[in-house]
Amino acid sequence: MSILAYTILGVYCVALFYITTYCLLQFHLLYKYSRGEQFIPLLNSEKHISDEDLPFVTIQLPIYNELYVIERLIDRVTEFDYPKDKFEIHILDDSTDETLEIVKQKVDYYAAKGFQIQQICRTDRTGYKAGALKEATEQAKGDFIAIFDADFLPRRDFLLNTIPYFKNPKIGVVQTRWEHINQNYSMLTKLQAMQLNVHFTVEQQGRKSGNYLLQFNGTAGVWRKETIASAGGWEADTLTEDLDLSYRAQLKGWEIIFLEKFGSPAELPAEMNGLKSQQFRWMKGGAETAKKMLPTIWQSDLRLGQKLHASGHLLGSTIFIFVFIAGVFSVPLLFAMQEIGFDTRYFGIFLIGLLSVIAVYYVANVSAELKNESYFRKVTKFVFLFPVFLALSMGLSLHNTIAVLQGWWGKESPFVRTPKFNINGIKDTFRKQNYFQSSISWTTIFEGLLAIYFAGAVVIGWQLGDYTFLAYHFLLMAGFGTIFYYSIRHLNLR
Repeated sequence: MSILAYTILGVYCVALFYITTYCLLQFHLLYKYSRGEQFIPLLNSEKHISDEDLPFVTIQLPIYNELYVIERLIDRVTEFDYPKDKFEIHILDDSTDETLEIVKQKVDYYAAKGFQIQQICRTDRTGYKAGALKEATEQAKGDFIAIFDADFLPRRDFLLNTIPYFKNPKIGVVQTRWEHINQNYSMLTKLQAMQLNVHFTVEQQGRKSGNYLLQFNGTAGVWRKETIASAGGWEADTLTEDLDLSYRAQLKGWEIIFLEKFGSPAELPAEMNGLKSQQFRWMKGGAETAKKMLPTIWQSDLRLGQKLHASGHLLGSTIFIFVFIAGVFSVPLLFAMQEIGFDTRYFGIFLIGLLSVIAVYYVANVSAELKNESYFRKVTKFVFLFPVFLALSMGLSLHNTIAVLQGWWGKESPFVRTPKFNINGIKDTFRKQNYFQSSISWTTIFEGLLAIYFAGAVVIGWQLGDYTFLAYHFLLMAGFGTIFYYSIRHLNLR
């Protein structure tokens, strides 16, 4: 029995070590973000370009069955403060529902007003979003290509605030920060905003400040057309074609500019199964890109620090495997520790990882000043939301682990887009809408069973008088229980 006990302890410690290492890499990005040279935006005088000298821009809107939000996106891009004869709009429409007719009517309406606008449809969805972008790039007349997903509402001055950066011939991409138009809609959207704020402050700007590789986020950014071509173009062998092309472009010597202070509003998934489909795509695609790009990165001439942070970035989704392993093994560890008499105070060294994560999320959601709220209000919200965020992240660990393993194994799966429902405020509803998942997955059933598993662990720990994992198991129970509950509740709401 002692061999089994030590094995359980060993597996648990390995998982914690991996998690802690990842958290320390995040803390190093926080250091670069806070202490490094911050990116200095262009002055208004530097942004000014006469209308005659403004370059021609192609705006690509890749969509698939977005009948609730596509009209507002088309309306918004036609309002850009940019000469009408200096940009074209290509709607890459792979839809199979009423969206096709909605787009056609919009295209006819704006074409009659003098806009250069087209609806580009394909006979099949080969390559999904990457395939649509690849085909459409060949038709783009612009030297610069702006890309927006259907759920975005770009600001009128988007092009005027991004195009001037391309005066530097080394710049291949300009990426703007995502803002959240429905952040306060529900607890689910608040927690998503908390996580995304980390990426669009500490991670992106930290990587830029440290001269590490960062990424185009698939939308709300502009590419130099030459950059896409020189990097090999859009490829559909991963579900995160944006991350893949970003790394290939930077390995070719191109730079990515991230504009932390210029936001592009977007709609967050408002229901659980939509969020899970988004997470699955991001996690699996991240693993596929890591499998594809890590050998090239380590064979390149990048500095060691760049290689380490690139590896941490690409392996970010893999963290969920170890979160899941640590959670599952912590229950038999309750008995194993009694068997071998292990002193749990040694686990204290791993608290450095938790403290690092708290610091990163605090800076991104309190100190970064993304919203005009009082400091007291932001701190209060953070203290309340962060434990809930931890629980939700743990609850998603099974779902995301499956996605990551499929990515590493090379299992093919379709690009499942995340449906949006034009949710702008708390009075809006996504009930009685199309695009809902209609069946319970095996993953959801196991999430319910894991909630029971960790509820039992709470009881066992209390009965044994061992409170080492009591709070941890309570968060796991709450996390898996919440994911299970809302996955069921958000089925077939019509």
